[in-house]
Amino acid sequence: MENIIPKMNVNIGSMELKNPVIAASGTFGFGDEFSDFIDLSALGGVSCKAVTLELRHGNPPPRVAETPAGMLNSVGLQNNGVNYFIKYMIPFLKKFDTKIIANIAGNTADEYAQLAKILDSEAVDAFEVNVSCPNVRHGGAAFGVSCDGVELITKAVRAQTSKPVIIKLTPNVTNISEIAMAAEASGADCVSLINTLLGLAIDIHTKRPVMKNNFGGLSGPAIKPIALRMVCEVYKAVKIPIIGMGGIMNYTDVVEFMLAGAAAVMVGTANFITPTISEDIAKDLQKYCQDNRVSEIKSLTGALELY
Repeated sequence: MENIIPKMNVNIGSMELKNPVIAASGTFGFGDEFSDFIDLSALGGVSCKAVTLELRHGNPPPRVAETPAGMLNSVGLQNNGVNYFIKYMIPFLKKFDTKIIANIAGNTADEYAQLAKILDSEAVDAFEVNVSCPNVRHGGAAFGVSCDGVELITKAVRAQTSKPVIIKLTPNVTNISEIAMAAEASGADCVSLINTLLGLAIDIHTKRPVMKNNFGGLSGPAIKPIALRMVCEVYKAVKIPIIGMGGIMNYTDVVEFMLAGAAAVMVGTANFITPTISEDIAKDLQKYCQDNRVSEIKSLTGALELY
């Protein structure tokens, strides 16, 4: 039997990834901490830790809590600001043959627009827009929980760049397909989903929340079935590519997400458990394609047959 060499490349708008495996924002730093464990060039891309205009100290600790089949976090977008990112992190990532995805976050549409304008001339390949941030001008609700909020931010970023714009969707909504459609209609090249689900962990001895910020975002294997369902729903609602995430721990999870409709995936919480996991998954995916005679991995996207 002929041994085929599968084509592992996938496209997100005008950006071509060598394979569909991307390190998820917030779980991989800027890749520097993981570069001792894996070859970053083996990944399709790195979605960097969220960047804001100015330095942010984040929420007070404790801000991470382990839960059954997952973890809660309420880090609060701690980062050194966009100028630090430009001066130190982009030059580091440019050493590797992988796509650099800048994850941006702000409290107003103007802040998102400023970040996109500043970074548009830098060596980043795409923007992932975190719309789970609070809209400070409208009572603090996240931009991503309404079509109007997503439309506002998407248009603000789109006006500042011709690079691929990926809108990262929150699952804490009634109908995620409507939100995805609003992003698509406003100029997004892609949507990534799902961000974390809002959760709570309680210390029964202190009778207080485990985390100082009370609530946090739940990630890990516990949310995978929800993430798969939402990717499947969004795939039927939009024509732009989807980057799937939520509880991916191995290559079989990736195949499931692609069958449900994802063009690429992001690996998050698993990085904390096995630092080499993203590179391991990329290698295992290629072997899966070879073993199953899948000539192009992109052919898996949306191949799920629903009853």
